[in-house]
Amino acid sequence: MEGPTPVSALIHAATLVTAGVYLMLRTSPLLEYGPTALVVTAWLGAATATYAATCGLLVNDLKRVIAFSTCSQLGYMMMAVGLSQFSVGLFHLVTHAFLGARFSYYVIKLLISFNYVDYCRLVVIPWLSALLCYYYNQHRSQ
Repeated sequence: MEGPTPVSALIHAATLVTAGVYLMLRTSPLLEYGPTALVVTAWLGAATATYAATCGLLVNDLKRVIAFSTCSQLGYMMMAVGLSQFSVGLFHLVTHAFLGARFSYYVIKLLISFNYVDYCRLVVIPWLSALLCYYYNQHRSQ
């Protein structure tokens, strides 16, 4: 999503993440009557979490890493709904909404203050940064 970064952090926390999972949580009494729907929801949640986490390892832009991390967390929430663990899904939803907004806002402020989003130049853990950049550049050139 493009836009002013504080606004995108607020939209991320308030609406985009919470809408789909909250709808599934509200329809949980109906889902209990369809065990096939629960199994499909659990498998799709697990697949989404795995795929998004894998994609998050391969991108070079820190905002995209955060976006893939959010998608992975959505997969975990949907997997909890599919496993009939509705309280776990709701707890994860609420904690992710509050902590995700705060985390996104401060990371974006950090990136704006350093004037870049390429984490290959962000030297927090030098060997990890070098390894990720090497892996990213190898697969990008293919």
